[in-house]
Amino acid sequence: MKLAIVGATGMVGEVMLKVLAERNFPITELIPVASERSVGKTITYNNKDYKVVGLETAVSMRPDIALFSAGGSTSLEWAPKFADAGTTVVDNSSAWRMDETKKLVVPEINASQLTKEDKIIANPNCSTIQLVMCLAPLHQKYKMKRVVVSTYQSVSGTGVKAVRQLENEIAGIEGEMAYPYPIGKNALPHCDVFEANGYTKEEMKLAREPQKILDDRTFSVSATAVRIPTAGGHSESVNVEFENDFNLDEVRSLLSQTPGVTVQDNTDTNTYPMPIYAHDKDDVFVGRIRRDETQPNTLNMWIVADNLRKGAATNTVQIAEYLIENKLI
Repeated sequence: MKLAIVGATGMVGEVMLKVLAERNFPITELIPVASERSVGKTITYNNKDYKVVGLETAVSMRPDIALFSAGGSTSLEWAPKFADAGTTVVDNSSAWRMDETKKLVVPEINASQLTKEDKIIANPNCSTIQLVMCLAPLHQKYKMKRVVVSTYQSVSGTGVKAVRQLENEIAGIEGEMAYPYPIGKNALPHCDVFEANGYTKEEMKLAREPQKILDDRTFSVSATAVRIPTAGGHSESVNVEFENDFNLDEVRSLLSQTPGVTVQDNTDTNTYPMPIYAHDKDDVFVGRIRRDETQPNTLNMWIVADNLRKGAATNTVQIAEYLIENKLI
């Protein structure tokens, strides 16, 4: 099993390596890949050193699987080249997510759609993954009509430059800015670039991707995405209107029985999800489960996950595991 990691020296690439080791992923040959400025650097995986190679070299080595986390433009250019060489690509960028010819996969929900013919597979947006993990079982039972989601997203979702900006501000150091404003002691209602309709790209990903993953366009999602000064972990306030009424105990039971979801919902003991406790964990955490008393058949939830793990690296690795387990490569 020859496995390439494209973007191995980046934030998500480093977490991928950690997740692969933790899950004892069956690698016979690891190929760390990065941009030209990182070629020749050494990375360590399972106490063994590996030299970082460039994209052309990696394609010529014909890996079985390539896990991409190197940005949309790199994916658009190089994923087809790997695919043409016989490699199955799992891509973390937004490049292929809404391409009608590509699958958008959260393994617990729709991995069964995958076939041997799928040579480029898209990994959803981090905020989308944690949202659909909780929506999927409820949609199946009660049928969603409308979802309103407000996100509270950590700076790690932007990248290392943003993490450094927050650290500099906390330390009182002037430095390079990832955002147009300070992020410490602040909240920016601005994740990604603004589109013509006034929403950001991040917000439109949350609107479009759940419909594709659940293969259902009969419900709608309206999103507001906000960046807050936490180092890691994304949180979401979610309001869901269903066609059918629900019982709160049954909702908690359905969510508790969903693989990859942990319910933390006890107001008597102040038990609810928080990014500080989701750190370095693969589950999606849900709590503050309560009825919206302003209209019928409507539920409120609070959802938290580590955006670099289940929101990126872990979901990607799980897709690769599914491909191997089901002999799709």
